[in-house]
Amino acid sequence: MRALSLLRLLRPAPGPPRPGLPLRGAGVAAWAGRSRPSPPPPHRAMSQYSTEERGQPCSAQYRLYFKNVDGHYISPFHDIPLKPESKEAVFNMVVEVPRWTNAKMEIATKEPLNPIKQDIKKGKLRYVANIFPHKGYIWNYGALPQTWEDPLHKDSTTNCCGDNDPIDVCEIGSKVRARGEIIQVKILGILGLIDENETDWKLIAISVDDPEASKFHNISDVRKHKPAYLEATLDWFRLYKVPQGKPENKFAFNGEFKDKDFALEVIESTHKYWKALLHKKSDGGDINCVNVQVYDSPFCCSKEEARCIVQSASTAINEDSNSKEDEDIHRWYFVTK
Repeated sequence: MRALSLLRLLRPAPGPPRPGLPLRGAGVAAWAGRSRPSPPPPHRAMSQYSTEERGQPCSAQYRLYFKNVDGHYISPFHDIPLKPESKEAVFNMVVEVPRWTNAKMEIATKEPLNPIKQDIKKGKLRYVANIFPHKGYIWNYGALPQTWEDPLHKDSTTNCCGDNDPIDVCEIGSKVRARGEIIQVKILGILGLIDENETDWKLIAISVDDPEASKFHNISDVRKHKPAYLEATLDWFRLYKVPQGKPENKFAFNGEFKDKDFALEVIESTHKYWKALLHKKSDGGDINCVNVQVYDSPFCCSKEEARCIVQSASTAINEDSNSKEDEDIHRWYFVTK
């Protein structure tokens, strides 16, 4: 018992809360019927969004929350607009995974305010394998906000339903982006991945601030200026689950990359499905629709309620972390006794 007491004394005092787990019982209808806040001030620069880490990286408790320019918590799924104002051909992208990294990070669509977390399968944190000759993800990987691939809608071009997520983006620029960064991208084309009989679109895009962005206008420019990149992308998506013992993935259109116009039509349709989701016109199942800035949505909450969500999640994650630490100390004590 003396060793156990000593270890408890050495445990650092708890610091500021670093939350991450969802509010218990906070489902898709959690905020239905609440009073709605006043409309926001005019939209400001996307670079002024910020993020806040809670929990330890590379742990099940890690979460990355988003804040707007005024420092209020928001949802990257629902509150960041699909497009910046006055830029018709440009879209906002939420970076989930920086290029060359392996941790499978994603927007937590089933948690309030949808922080970024690391995916877990069968109780283990997920990492993608290195697909020779590449290291981790071969692009900056993320999603377009305010889009949703409806799992109840069968796509007429793929004959499969959506995968229940925001539409994915592969950003092919020269910079390695940061997790949680909001960047503005030009859409160049799209690949139709069929993942376990679900449509999982992969947009090909380049950031507007990339030094070579002016050279890229359509998918053909990728072949011209980045030869073999599309072939590498196709191989990566075909093979990335094979090291886990799964079969190769399949593709719509025999793996043909569709052009910009086709991609823009897909984006428009997924944005419409998202709108229906946020206004209770579609069955979102366990998708969490709590938001702070979609003022005509029945799921809109106040900034004070959003802060309470994060603080409640913080308490839950601290309890979970302390519980795991106690288990580790207990295990160590009996092993060394």
